[in-house]
Amino acid sequence: MSWIKTIPYAEAAGKLKTLYDRVTGPGNNVDNIMMAHSLRPHSMEGHMAMYKAVLHHSGNKIPKWFLEVLGVWVSSLNRCGYCVEHHFAGLQRLLGEEARGNAIRAAIEARDPAAAPLDAAQIAAMIYARKLTEAPGDLEEADVAALRAAGWEDGEILEINQVCSYFSYANRTVLGLGCSTVGDELGLSPNNADNPDDWGHR
Repeated sequence: MSWIKTIPYAEAAGKLKTLYDRVTGPGNNVDNIMMAHSLRPHSMEGHMAMYKAVLHHSGNKIPKWFLEVLGVWVSSLNRCGYCVEHHFAGLQRLLGEEARGNAIRAAIEARDPAAAPLDAAQIAAMIYARKLTEAPGDLEEADVAALRAAGWEDGEILEINQVCSYFSYANRTVLGLGCSTVGDELGLSPNNADNPDDWGHR
């Protein structure tokens, strides 16, 4: 489901089959963003390692649902519907508050983070994320100082930066190769945060 050739699970062999087995969801489904790497399995391996580390690792301190908010926000700014739909579904599952999740999405779509049901620190992170996504060359030390003043610790600021940076990478992978959600099961993720080597989607 992309503009380049991909190798389906049933035809995979060697290293690709090994990696597919690590990232599969129910019914041996492989998300199209991962299948897009099938001609170069080493880049899939790098992608999944980064994804797992920045979004699904026990060393992170920021709640995963808010990291997903940042992912949906960055993806929306980059007009990547694939990542918006996948990660909004994950956000809703993690948050467990459908109305609040819908309100967050409405604020994202309106490009108005202040309208989202989030606290001041989270809104400050959204503001930083927008500048990092749309005008990274304009960032100054004052932008990080603003996050610190809002209550984020430096390690958390690093998490915010890395999640936003990862999603811009993922968005460009999807948009540049024409990945679609056809055949994907939305909202699955490698949720075993305690094991960085567990990439299984569920």
